[in-house]
Amino acid sequence: METVLRGGNVVDPSQQCEGRFDILIGEGLVVDIAKRISTTGRVIENIEGYTVIPGLIDVHTHLREPGGEAKETIVSASRAAAAGGYTSITALPNTNPVTDDARKVEHLRALIDHANLVRIWPIGAVTKDSAGEKLAEIAQMVAMGIRAVTDDGHGVQSAESVRQALCMCAELKIPLLQHCEDETLAGQGQVHDGQIALQLGLPGISASSETVMLVRDVVLAQACKARLHIMHVSSAQAVQWLRMVKSIGIQVTAEVTPHHLLLTESAVVDDGAMAKMKPPLRTKADRKALQEALVDGTIDLIATDHAPHTVEEKTGDFSAAPFGIVGLETAFPILYTHLVKKDVLSLTQLVDRMSCRPAALLGLPYGTLKPGYAADLTILDLEQERTIDKDKFYSKGKNTPFHAWPVYGMPVLTMVGGRVVMKNGIVTI
Repeated sequence: METVLRGGNVVDPSQQCEGRFDILIGEGLVVDIAKRISTTGRVIENIEGYTVIPGLIDVHTHLREPGGEAKETIVSASRAAAAGGYTSITALPNTNPVTDDARKVEHLRALIDHANLVRIWPIGAVTKDSAGEKLAEIAQMVAMGIRAVTDDGHGVQSAESVRQALCMCAELKIPLLQHCEDETLAGQGQVHDGQIALQLGLPGISASSETVMLVRDVVLAQACKARLHIMHVSSAQAVQWLRMVKSIGIQVTAEVTPHHLLLTESAVVDDGAMAKMKPPLRTKADRKALQEALVDGTIDLIATDHAPHTVEEKTGDFSAAPFGIVGLETAFPILYTHLVKKDVLSLTQLVDRMSCRPAALLGLPYGTLKPGYAADLTILDLEQERTIDKDKFYSKGKNTPFHAWPVYGMPVLTMVGGRVVMKNGIVTI
């Protein structure tokens, strides 16, 4: 039976649509959007006072399964995604074993099919075991449905390996997602190389460790005519180079995380290892540069870098604690509250960076509410203040510095292919 979503405020950058509309959904698709749609013989969902956007899409999600099920599973990550308004996420390859051949992609797809909640897109490794040397079976993995390759967790250190991979990706028409970090410069760093590192007596990670690899790989991508995507940009220095590269017509895309947009290095003083991540949180000047780059398009999109860890790992010795925080259940509300409500960027821009552009990066037919496309959508409550509570997360990971933050913009309904998978904070499947 067809459903009419009645009277919501629709914000869809893919078709420059913003205003109060009804949405007709049937057979898993958006059938029509109009000021008034007949409800005769149809189910009515009154959503007056709420905002409807294309479903959120995350291109940078660590699901941990197989091999890290104590931290997260595909099912728990799917439920976290649905709770956070995400309709599509990725499965990055830094699992155990690493997703580096067709057989492992096939196994991963079977796990994804079993979860059957949100759309999950496998990403393959660049190199075998993500060891940075011999190339993984990229062509065979593409045939099995991967949408991109990355060795995220580590940047590929060998320029020749990156060159070979980029040339292959160009032939296969997929992007290479690069974690830009020169490990000879980053060393054993724990936090940003600045005042907080000195205060805490911890080794630092310089911005140059990010930028050196970024510049190298842009040069290689240009030579191969390949699509290069820079993951989790963290510094003003990297932004400066990205802006210059784009100004001369070199095609490269980049993402930024919610935590780099909102936090600075000082968070580790208050939140300890809950704010320990790689690349590290940097200075107020870096944060400002990232926000400006997101607004002007130098940085293309927002990705969570959802990286769940156990409580024990994150509450022990700081130096031994792993890098990373969870993000699927907090990303939209914290960004809406601290960027849109503070007039850093518009709601339309935020939706574009969290839905439309991520879909374009991976070539997905989503990130839109156009009639004829899948009814993947998120309904938001932009008016009521709520509080982030890590103890209510569907994710197994509770490692977040955003616990107890008051926010607006919490998702109240997530729909995937016309099927409601979350309503009023309750994952329905």
